[in-house]
Amino acid sequence: MVRSSDFRLQAALRVLLSHYVLNGLSAALGLLLISGSVHYLLGSFAAAVASVGVVVCIPPDQAAPRRGKFWQLLPAALIGLPLFWAVQRLHAAPGHLGLLLVPATFVAFLGAAWGKRGLPISISIMFAMVFSMAVPQNTTAGVSSLYFALGAGLYVVYATLSNAVLNARYRVQMLADTLLSLAALMRTQAQQFAPGEAPQGAQRPLIGQILQQQAALADQLQAARNIVLESPRTPGRQRLAGMLIAVLEMRDHLLACELDLDTLKTHTGHAPLLGALREVLQAMAQEIAQLADALLQGRRPVPFASHRPQLAALRWEPEALSAGDAATPEPAVLARGLANRVGNINDEALRLIALARGELEPDLAIVRTAWQMFVSPTAWSWRPFGGLWRWEAPALRHAIRAALAIGTAYALSLALPWGTHDYWILLTIVVVLRGSLAQTLERRNSRVAGTLVGCVLAGALLAVHPSHWVLLVIVTLAQAVSHAFAIKRYLVTAVAATVLGLLQANMLNAGVSPVFEVVERVADTLMGVAIAWAFSYLLPSWERTQIPALVTRTLAAQARHARVALGLGQLQAVDNTPELAWRLARREAYDSLSALVQATQRSLSEPRAVRPPLEPLGRLLAHSYQMLAQLTAVKSMLLRRRGHLKPEQIGEALSQTATLIEGTLKGPQPAGAAGVARTRVVASETMWLPDPFETDLSPWVLRRLALASDMALQLRDDADEVVRELATPQ
Repeated sequence: MVRSSDFRLQAALRVLLSHYVLNGLSAALGLLLISGSVHYLLGSFAAAVASVGVVVCIPPDQAAPRRGKFWQLLPAALIGLPLFWAVQRLHAAPGHLGLLLVPATFVAFLGAAWGKRGLPISISIMFAMVFSMAVPQNTTAGVSSLYFALGAGLYVVYATLSNAVLNARYRVQMLADTLLSLAALMRTQAQQFAPGEAPQGAQRPLIGQILQQQAALADQLQAARNIVLESPRTPGRQRLAGMLIAVLEMRDHLLACELDLDTLKTHTGHAPLLGALREVLQAMAQEIAQLADALLQGRRPVPFASHRPQLAALRWEPEALSAGDAATPEPAVLARGLANRVGNINDEALRLIALARGELEPDLAIVRTAWQMFVSPTAWSWRPFGGLWRWEAPALRHAIRAALAIGTAYALSLALPWGTHDYWILLTIVVVLRGSLAQTLERRNSRVAGTLVGCVLAGALLAVHPSHWVLLVIVTLAQAVSHAFAIKRYLVTAVAATVLGLLQANMLNAGVSPVFEVVERVADTLMGVAIAWAFSYLLPSWERTQIPALVTRTLAAQARHARVALGLGQLQAVDNTPELAWRLARREAYDSLSALVQATQRSLSEPRAVRPPLEPLGRLLAHSYQMLAQLTAVKSMLLRRRGHLKPEQIGEALSQTATLIEGTLKGPQPAGAAGVARTRVVASETMWLPDPFETDLSPWVLRRLALASDMALQLRDDADEVVRELATPQ
């Protein structure tokens, strides 16, 4: 019980010290400062309208690089202001207002074409119109718009400055979150070392969990890159950037630990070895998590003890491991190779903790070049807008269904007997309706549950008749929580947003019964989620329509990664240019797989008749990661142990394998390629393999190249099967 409570306390502390909670507190403080200042200078009505301007600009205010932060926020204010003014002008004419809401919603939701950057802008634009409907008509539209512009403008400036002030803390928190994701993946990966040959079906949930965690880590790494690798000019920033690069290396070595694991698990003597390696991985995962906690808490991390002595002490009995199969490499040799890959993770972990403690200097050449090559661009481009105008474009279809849903909801709100808060139904649709059915269903469930819980909490608070200042503090905290968890856990956001909305409505309309406010809020929320759910089936963009493009991107990324990873340039290079090119190719390979994993996961919520072929997709994903593991092992030997290789022995094989993989994945399979590749695999498996700690590692490189070639053929077969089944009429 104590251990369980300690775990929950630790998890809660990690959340409280996270970047998204800090960002939520920053947003709430901005709202409090701006609304309070405007209230003091211009009165309560001006403060209420200015707070709307602030709320409209909050969605795109996320932890971000300093460069481009102002331009990330500005579109919400610039586009929201004229729409706020137009709604104010037309509020007394419901018919004309409806004619504005529908096309404006269509334009707003086209922001989905810009992906993660565009969606918050879409939400902000919708907030500008919806909350304008909530503003009391106490003055002219021009005056209200000036107050709105004042709040929005002040918040854009405040958020830009706040992001700059908190940038150093964001860097640490982003890196810590990445370390926690890596530790979780390491613990899951360690479960694969469990002795015994599990049935294939029993392994699927674990493989699926690993694929999801790999995809989540890829997204987390890119978010961390954008902040941690920006302008690494000071020693502290350079140290954090060096730690992030070490995390990337650990991720690759962790992936390579899957190599030869299935072969070892089929031999009778594998249990002690795999059990010991599992314990080492779990211990390192715990150490990485402890490092993350130290970073979050601002403590000097405790040094790691090397696990190399423990790995070196492992003993294998070749007689016990061998199964008498002459075509299979000696299991004891494979076991030492696997232990060495775990040792590579240990080495990177030691480098990571040495960087964290300031006992090791980062490679400044790689850090500075990585800043220019691996940080996402911050400038807005019109290119996504030009690609919208295809009937199959998901963003276009989403914009159409959103516009029709808002039009339907507005017409319904006019027909309701109460109608005091006609914007509540619209607001529910804005926050629930998403581009995919899976995301809409998740938001639907969270919104209903969160609204019910929030109504209970708000009713309990109002029943004790708190003072104005107590309500103001609670509203500020509710805003902080609502913004902080909007992406991480929407259920928490739904609860906080409900409390926020009901308390604000009570403060603005003190004469209205709070009981009726609660009942109306629940009813409007239920109607809103019902409309959003129903319209999610209109002009649907099922994931199966996106899968072919994602499969093509994945194969192209794998082909390019193979060509760059197997290049001989690194063997003769005097600088790190070839290595950086490989890092770029590696990032695209992981990112493409992450997108395919997420699309496959979302398709599980769709009707069975339109789901993509999950079984071949699962094989495609598993084989893609396996080929990445093979090539990562080769690249590791080329980079880390080039002195133990014979270029004249492996040079031609590297070139031929790169050509074969690229030709197999990027175009029609060449005649006879399958036979050549499979013959090479058999030849490599009958080849004598030296101990991986001995001088000549060239035979190991040849074995990895042969297995990677064979894996490319399997990838091609998997991709062709996926495309064939997707082309079959449903």
